[in-house]
Amino acid sequence: MPRYEYRCRTCDNTFELSRPMAQSSAPAPCPAGHDDTVKLLSAVSVGGTSTGPVPATAGGGGGGGCCGGGCCG
Repeated sequence: MPRYEYRCRTCDNTFELSRPMAQSSAPAPCPAGHDDTVKLLSAVSVGGTSTGPVPATAGGGGGGGCCGGGCCG
């Protein structure tokens, strides 16, 4: 179940809630009981290791479109 981060505008407390995606926009009362909260935009972190910069050619292909940059003629 996804975790969402919220901040209380009344006491400036930041807290997290686990809830279904369908309820992500529902009001989230602060643990101190205040109702004036706002959902924060959270950055997603993906695990892995890095050994340095990734070359521009990594991942193969350039361009966009349905063909990955090829001619769809």
